[in-house]
Amino acid sequence: SSLLGFVLLLVCVLGVCAALYLKVMAVLIHVIDAFTNRPFSGNPAGVCVLPAPAPDDWMQQVAREMNLSETAFLHPMTGGFALRWFTPGVEVDLCGHATLASAFALWETGAASRSKELVFLTRSGPLRCRCCDGWVEMDFPAKPCDPVVPPEGLARALGCELRYSGSNGMDYLVEVEGESILRRLRPDFSALSQMPIRGVIVTDSSDKPEFDFVSRFFAPAVGVNEDPVTGSAHCALAPHWMAKLGRAEMTGFQCSARGGLVKVRVCGERVMLYGQAVLMSRVELVCGL
Repeated sequence: SSLLGFVLLLVCVLGVCAALYLKVMAVLIHVIDAFTNRPFSGNPAGVCVLPAPAPDDWMQQVAREMNLSETAFLHPMTGGFALRWFTPGVEVDLCGHATLASAFALWETGAASRSKELVFLTRSGPLRCRCCDGWVEMDFPAKPCDPVVPPEGLARALGCELRYSGSNGMDYLVEVEGESILRRLRPDFSALSQMPIRGVIVTDSSDKPEFDFVSRFFAPAVGVNEDPVTGSAHCALAPHWMAKLGRAEMTGFQCSARGGLVKVRVCGERVMLYGQAVLMSRVELVCGL
């Protein structure tokens, strides 16, 4: 009992020290373009590696200050790294590009070895990342969509006819008639923000032979009108296009203004996502906590 008391006291002391350290330290945030091998493309994410947990309101304020689609906050813990994602408006349950950016940041800074698997402990369960010949492999849960009647006003908000509509409880997934229509979409973001769901994935087969499908992702309800490249959306896109094309391995291109490449491989109830990344900048927050 005395040993247990000492251990608990030590944990408390370390927690207090970490909190005091965070209050005076300059916090470093890495800005990384994910799902691309070229600067100024893909999806930029902020990655903030901390020695200990930070207050929720502080993380939300930092994400709002960074004003990126997601800022990731992580700290070491038993079994891996705790990882949370914040948009400028809310915390989200799953984010692919900021997970990719987090793995890339840990490897680039030497905080983790490229030769070993990374485990991120998240609100969506453990997510595993590996370095594979210059690509980041991410093991994510599959999020297949079931066909649904689209909610009233969805087609009007998107500004096009819908060939198919489905939902996985997190997002709507809709197909449109042609890549050119998908690329020209100019949605009514105010109307889309009223939909009772995180976002809308719009997709179609690709006109280019190097890609199997194309997509765009709109999520104004969580503060992101259009996400440049969305890893979590491919957890729905991968099983959807596997059923249509009869292949488990495919290449998707998210044709936002920045654009980004996501390779996918469906493995039962999991989807392997593959992407590259580029370190763009480091931001020092001198305010600390």
